[in-house]
Amino acid sequence: MSDDTTINNRLMSELDFARTQLAIFFVVLLLAVDAINPVKIFLHVFPQIAPWHIAILCVGLMLYMFISEMKDLLYFAVKVFFHSILSIFFKSVEVVGLGNIPAYGPVIFTSNHANQFVDGVSIMATISRKISYLVADKSWNRRIIGDLAWAMGAVPVKRAQDSAKRGTGTVHLVRKEAKAKAGSGDAQNDGSAATITVTGDTTRFTDEIKPKDKIRLTNTSAGLKVMQILSDTSMILEDNADLTDLPTQSTTFDILGHIDQKVVFAKVLDRLASGGTIGIFPEGGSHDRTDLLPLKVGVSLIAYSALEKDGINIPIIPVGLNYFRGHRFRGRLIVEYGRPTYIDPSTLSAYKAGGAERHRVCNELLDHIADAMRGVIVSTPDYDTLLLIHTARRLFQSQERTASKKQDLSKRFAEAYKRLLLMTQGSPPKEWLQLQERILAYSRELSDLGIKDYQVPGLDRQHKELEYDGDAVIRETRLTYHIFHLVFVLLIAAVPTIALNLPVGLVARLWANRRRKKALAASKVKIHARDVMLSEKIVVCIVLVPSLWCFYGFFMYFFKDMDGAA
Repeated sequence: MSDDTTINNRLMSELDFARTQLAIFFVVLLLAVDAINPVKIFLHVFPQIAPWHIAILCVGLMLYMFISEMKDLLYFAVKVFFHSILSIFFKSVEVVGLGNIPAYGPVIFTSNHANQFVDGVSIMATISRKISYLVADKSWNRRIIGDLAWAMGAVPVKRAQDSAKRGTGTVHLVRKEAKAKAGSGDAQNDGSAATITVTGDTTRFTDEIKPKDKIRLTNTSAGLKVMQILSDTSMILEDNADLTDLPTQSTTFDILGHIDQKVVFAKVLDRLASGGTIGIFPEGGSHDRTDLLPLKVGVSLIAYSALEKDGINIPIIPVGLNYFRGHRFRGRLIVEYGRPTYIDPSTLSAYKAGGAERHRVCNELLDHIADAMRGVIVSTPDYDTLLLIHTARRLFQSQERTASKKQDLSKRFAEAYKRLLLMTQGSPPKEWLQLQERILAYSRELSDLGIKDYQVPGLDRQHKELEYDGDAVIRETRLTYHIFHLVFVLLIAAVPTIALNLPVGLVARLWANRRRKKALAASKVKIHARDVMLSEKIVVCIVLVPSLWCFYGFFMYFFKDMDGAA
């Protein structure tokens, strides 16, 4: 976002705030002075009308407005609620690139999925436009989560992995490369795609699998589409570029049933055609990795279908959700909105041709979307490297920077690190390894001392010159007073708060850890499953905090003498 845009937005915000204040003061003035109160004047002119007549009319109109605009009002209420949730659970939420979002018209938001339900809430709370998400049917059917998703206008989507079942026997796979026709140098353009031949051992392909179903090998996340079933022990699969190396030994497999998404696509296209916005997590599921998972082709199909059906070239906005200790209480979040990606209109004819041509252009668009998404996140090979990048960025910057500049610097450091590994073929020079170890050791030392990086410069602060010693004594005395005063106030406020809310904190932590273990056991892509922890803590708090305080209220009302009577 440019500086001029930022200034204009700030001025408009200040002007809107001033208008709101003036409107409120004017209404209070009308209510306070009977001589200019329009209701009192109306009742005085028409004495046959009673005040309760006007009250009933107003209540009826309010009910009518609420019913007719219920979805929008619910969305606004949920958005306000999640604003407060983010302010409680995050120390800071910074937004970069809001100027890249069109003010009107259809938009598709594509985001990395690093913190389960919190991801959708973070986008919803940081943009002014109303957004509808594609939500997994499994989440849609969960209480609390599904109720909030309904209030947000989400669209439920069935996922094949949610109903996966273990196949009988084991399979051995052999890749068969595509062959181009005579006189052609491109096999895909001639409709010949690479395939995988499957040989089964004690399998029952004809009974358990149908064409268009997918199989997923054990310890992998990529699905392989079934093209043809030859017998109970033989079939042909469509190759998947995400599965680079096939296992050399026979392995077990899961069966992912084919799901027809025509109804979902129709709902999504209708919302886009009416100028709405759609939020998609094209990775297909939440995870705690430091880079993107292979994207699903659904977002490409939606974009091309909108261009084919309605003639709308929809902007696809990449969203980067960059969490710092995102699974813990009071973490930090930077939400970055990148420049939109558009379909090349000249590729529409290839999409309409179907077959390998459609497959090719959809994958090309998917590659562009993936590149755009990587441009708004700090992607690294692993968590230690991510920690290294952020620590190096904080050490490098010599002055306070905006969220945009800090995010850009982190991405530059990450890209430089990748290029270094590429240039050295994964074996950086000794000097680099020593520097890397020193930075990581510094980060671990800060963690052990319980201090932040920005607090380090103040640790070796020297006393001022002699002529300022008197002022220094006063400042030190005031500092001591402030510390004792702060500790005293914290004790007064924190002790009852901790005592009253401690049960919720303990239950939320235990529940989140239990859900983390369950998610890790069921997932093929999660490393520690930390991505589910904050979402589960928030769900528990949404339920238990009001319940606990209602219990306290009833307890005090029925078992305590609130009036102090003997």
